[in-house]
Amino acid sequence: MKVYQTNQIRNLALLGNSGSGKTTLAESLLFDGGVINRRGDVTSKNTVSDCQEIEHERGNSVYATVLYTEYKDHKINIIDTPGADDFVGATIAALSAVEFGVLLINAQHGVETGTESLMRYTERYHKPVILVVNQLDHEKSHFDKAVESAREAFGQKVVVVQYPINEGVDFDTVIDVIRKKAIKYPVGGGAPIESEIPASETKKVEDYFGRLVELAAEADENLMEVFFANDTLTDEELRDGLKKGIAERGIFPILCSSAKNVQGTQTLCDFIVHFAPTPDQSVYKFKNGQEIKVGQAGPNIAFVFKTFTEQHLGEINFFKVISGKLTENIDLLNLNTNAKERVSQLFAIAGKGRQKVDTMFPGDIGGTVKLKDTRTFTTLADKTVDSPILPIEMPEPKFRAAIKAKEETDDEKLGEALHRLHEEDPSLLVEYSKELKQIILHGQGEYHLNIVKWLLDNTYKIPTEYLAPKIPYRETITKVAQASYRHKKQSGGSGQFGEVHMIIEPHEEGVPEKTLFKIDGKEMQLSIRGKEEIPLDWGGKLVYYNCIVGGSIEARFMPAIQKGLMEKLENGPLTGSYARDIRVFVYDGKMHPVDSNEISFRLAGAKAFSEAFRKAGPKIMEPIYDVEVLVPSDRMGDVMSDLQGRRAMILGMNSEGRYEHLRVRVPLAELNKYSTTLSSLTNGRATYTMKFSEYALCPPDVQEKLQAAYTADDDE
Repeated sequence: MKVYQTNQIRNLALLGNSGSGKTTLAESLLFDGGVINRRGDVTSKNTVSDCQEIEHERGNSVYATVLYTEYKDHKINIIDTPGADDFVGATIAALSAVEFGVLLINAQHGVETGTESLMRYTERYHKPVILVVNQLDHEKSHFDKAVESAREAFGQKVVVVQYPINEGVDFDTVIDVIRKKAIKYPVGGGAPIESEIPASETKKVEDYFGRLVELAAEADENLMEVFFANDTLTDEELRDGLKKGIAERGIFPILCSSAKNVQGTQTLCDFIVHFAPTPDQSVYKFKNGQEIKVGQAGPNIAFVFKTFTEQHLGEINFFKVISGKLTENIDLLNLNTNAKERVSQLFAIAGKGRQKVDTMFPGDIGGTVKLKDTRTFTTLADKTVDSPILPIEMPEPKFRAAIKAKEETDDEKLGEALHRLHEEDPSLLVEYSKELKQIILHGQGEYHLNIVKWLLDNTYKIPTEYLAPKIPYRETITKVAQASYRHKKQSGGSGQFGEVHMIIEPHEEGVPEKTLFKIDGKEMQLSIRGKEEIPLDWGGKLVYYNCIVGGSIEARFMPAIQKGLMEKLENGPLTGSYARDIRVFVYDGKMHPVDSNEISFRLAGAKAFSEAFRKAGPKIMEPIYDVEVLVPSDRMGDVMSDLQGRRAMILGMNSEGRYEHLRVRVPLAELNKYSTTLSSLTNGRATYTMKFSEYALCPPDVQEKLQAAYTADDDE
């Protein structure tokens, strides 16, 4: 296969709502470029993209598929991404490897929920976008309405570059506004035929062209001056302005296609080659803060943006060359693990198809196999490079579930499989919770975790089941309390003896400790001899004070008392949850010259603490999450009503076009399966994000229910 230089390469992510025709367009692009000689279709389950068993079974894209086509001495690398928001992790990983997105709009429906959501991701990651109105051959297609919906959603930066003159079942001709030509596409592919525009279209073309010129001029101050002076731009100036405007997200051009009939693919490729951003416009940041521009002179560097395990082949690593060049049998260092890797083979990838190449230049995307220790978001480079590339940030998970193997003998295999699935898909988080005694999966939605279960059951052959995830509550105290406990045990020979007196109070950052306490109507003055602040693994602190005067407890037993406290903090008396934010003052006690030992004081300290805890106004704290919901204005009432039923606190709201942006705080216990409910309430049109905020006290009625449930489980 031909080796392409950086300036001959274009990299794009194919984006769009489910059903917009991404996979069909990808198939047509590969067919038109000669990469495949026969087009598959989604119904027959024989497309180059959507080539995995799970995608055939579910009927839609689950993975981002790496593809390429060739056009006029250029290589166009394409990553076909899933349309469902549950698999946005794959889409975001794809965006980390490309310079721009091609966003499909269904000509029947216009801009849909998924279209808007994907556009927001391109904005977050600063990726330019080319819009394509697809399925113009459908009898219900409506180009003008699709354009209008795009302008409503994305603003006046949306500009028509092509428009159809016979959309519907007879669609075959568009008007090219830039060249002012009519272009007729043969059904089934082939070279388009150019002709002069009909006289009836002249005014419409001039109107669209005038808007193109205005936006191109706005992209550059010098061009703006030329435009004001001449009221127009030359062809070269227009081209320069369009390229700059597209690259800076100042212009969102609209093109036309019927992917099913291979119509519009060649003009799309032509537009991409002439106007889309090139690889050398991409800048990557290293973890040490330094930056590198793709293609600049320097060492060999490749960024692995996707890892996938394919049956009968093993792991495939998909990478983008950042600088230098890759050749077969090159030795590189994995900068994330410091492991040496030999890249023995290089492939241009088209789904399951692999074309061997001997060299890849900066900007190119390819694949390799048989690497030992390289996974998604790792950097391969010469040993002179000392910092890996910073991976793209994944969205916070929105759905959680506990998982277990149906057979205990599969527990170890399950752990290994989940680890591998996380490495392939960083948007899937796996938490082995010692506290909850559960394996918790955190994903982007219920569908996301259902796919994980399918893979475990079918690919890894590990039968599994999902359980309701427990909530990581915390316990604390709200007032001062005092307690003492004497541990005494005699059974012949040396016995056990330890007595501990303590006062406990709530710990709040910035609030100074007290030394004067009023206990049972009597004032008690303590003298602090030692203080230790212990940050707890589960959040909060234990502040431990040694207030022993006169040697009633020897200093050597103080660590044992602290150990007893820590054991109780790990198993709070209300619900067995972790306790936090407590100050403990050990101020008195007794010893025995023979029977006192560490275990005696550990047990005495633990018992005294438990007794004091129960008298100190104990409360349960629950995790609170900051939730942001983007909901269509016409569904606002339903969503607000549901949130109020989830004990949500409304922080604020503002309008964003056709949507309302809600900011709320919601207890984690109330968010179980919220993504499914929200989708049902809004027909899939709303999206949300959630992020841990803090722990807050449970309402009294909730605390009573939790304690009753814990007591019942304990009795059982």
